[in-house]
Amino acid sequence: MKIAMFYTLLAFATVLATVAQGQSTPPQPKITAVLAMLSPKPGVTVEQVMKIMPAEIRATVPLYLEGKIQQWFTRGDGRGVIFIMNCKDVAEARALIESLPLSKENLMDEQLIPVGPLLPLGILLRDNPTNK
Repeated sequence: MKIAMFYTLLAFATVLATVAQGQSTPPQPKITAVLAMLSPKPGVTVEQVMKIMPAEIRATVPLYLEGKIQQWFTRGDGRGVIFIMNCKDVAEARALIESLPLSKENLMDEQLIPVGPLLPLGILLRDNPTNK
């Protein structure tokens, strides 16, 4: 319930920021990262994933050490991982994800979402008298 309310408030704040700026279309955020959510495809077994997991880890750690993966998490439902990737766009993130063994074996579904700074926060800076 709290998450749904957060998303509703976030969507409202984004629309409000657009109206406050007198724009008819929402401004496009600067893309600073890509949220990558990876989970096994339907029908893929734990055994299939675990067979490739050592190679997956060996391929993923260098991406972390190079700064391409900024953060990584296990999904709370146990159905995969979430990476916050330092990529300029989805194409760059997709190329990195598709280079990993589990993706090469066509075992993973991926959802890639470009993200950037929260645009409504700009209203705070614009309306601050000390920033004029």
